[in-house]
Amino acid sequence: MTTARTFPTSENAGRARALVEALQGRFLRGLSALGEAGFREKEWLRDEGRHGGGSRFEARESPLFRGASINVSVVHYDDEPDRRLASATALSTIIHPRHPRCPSVHMHFSWTELRGQPGYWRGMIDLNPALLPEGEGKERFAELLRQTAPELVEEAFEQGDKYFAIPALNRHRGVIHYYLEGYRTDDFERDLALMERLGAASIDGYCELLKERLGEAGEPLEEELRRQREYHTVYLFQVLTLDRGTTSGLLVHDQNDLGIMASLPPVVDRDLLASWGARVPAPQEKLVAAIVETIPETGVVDDEVRGRLAKVLREHYREHPEALSLQARGDKTPTTVGNHGTRGSS
Repeated sequence: MTTARTFPTSENAGRARALVEALQGRFLRGLSALGEAGFREKEWLRDEGRHGGGSRFEARESPLFRGASINVSVVHYDDEPDRRLASATALSTIIHPRHPRCPSVHMHFSWTELRGQPGYWRGMIDLNPALLPEGEGKERFAELLRQTAPELVEEAFEQGDKYFAIPALNRHRGVIHYYLEGYRTDDFERDLALMERLGAASIDGYCELLKERLGEAGEPLEEELRRQREYHTVYLFQVLTLDRGTTSGLLVHDQNDLGIMASLPPVVDRDLLASWGARVPAPQEKLVAAIVETIPETGVVDDEVRGRLAKVLREHYREHPEALSLQARGDKTPTTVGNHGTRGSS
């Protein structure tokens, strides 16, 4: 029995691992510099470590954050050559600040290797303010992404707008959506450097934006707190009914349910969520109903509720596999749902 994490033998996977661990440390230092001392490290093992695992730093209900999770995951199947997935290495993070004037952010950077095929990168960044519009901060954050890779940014914004659309609500999750799917050139070093620049710029840019917002925040108004709760409800709805990465991780295994569900905000409007059940295509109304039933009347989404929601999604898609076709996508379909999870917490 393996009791410690193992890592893939692939040299490129090793380089990708060094990158995502460096980005994890960079984000942790940046948020800690704002005064957050509540991060705790949690480790999980895939098949008792034989196929890797991950480490995440979490802060929940702290002075600065309602929920913050910075995850690194390294999964591999070096000992199972018949598997399609060789290795998946990722950073996946979500930050939900406590103050409603401070925007949430989600980032994901990953390297995936499939048997007999070239490896590829995925990069996702979306800025999620509870109070719209975000104004100058939004434009400055978008400009950071433009400067990092000008030749890619329009395609990435276009793909992101498609992926983070919520058709049932006729809106998007967030105000900036950057998504590179299946990205690779013939130069691994150049691609690695691109992901390093993209990760560093988005992490530093967000920490700077958060520092500014915290300095201007003051005491939140009741109306602002209400709107934050409504937006967190939108966020949970998108993750649980549309996000391919979340669904993939849950269908592949049940060894890291809390890590996969760490992106869920801590409190939502249960009645508002229930009202959206009539807007989704069949059979997703069953999923929305089951989600609502799982969340208590208080709307609190703690670790116990997250664990039960993971089971709800797993059971729904096993009973209704056709519903996977309703999941979010850009022009390129992410290779996440199937026999190989490639998202950061899979």
